[in-house]
Amino acid sequence: MSRLTHLDDEGRARMVDVSAKETTLRVARAGASLVCSADTLAAVREGKAPKGSVISTAELAGVMAAKRTSDLIPLCHPLPLTHVEVRIDLDDTLPGFRVIAEARTSGPTGVEMEALTAASVACLTLFDMLKAIDRTMVIGDIRILSKTGGKSGDWTAEQA
Repeated sequence: MSRLTHLDDEGRARMVDVSAKETTLRVARAGASLVCSADTLAAVREGKAPKGSVISTAELAGVMAAKRTSDLIPLCHPLPLTHVEVRIDLDDTLPGFRVIAEARTSGPTGVEMEALTAASVACLTLFDMLKAIDRTMVIGDIRILSKTGGKSGDWTAEQA
């Protein structure tokens, strides 16, 4: 097993030194889902959610969260994000919402945590805005879908 990069030789937590790493374009896509009742999904579709524009608010919350990732996760590097996009689609087969978040930067370290944070906070915002009508919701399937750039190269998750 490889050595954990966030621990020094004495087991103390540290931020990894990325100063010698090559600057490359880095892109990460993350996904998540929120499962809810069919009635909740219908309320959103029909614009009858009690707290208003659920989708656009959650998408904006995800973008804002990506920009704050290093404030939330102790050993993440603060990154100059060049692009963040969060898309939420209604999915009758769940029933619920599918969230896709993409983050980009040019730098020495990846943006996977920013994409994951964006997708997670978008789901949390959906939950917050819909909890008054559905307390049975479940957030899940939070994962990296793909990443590009850096020494490890490109990676795409297998289709589930």
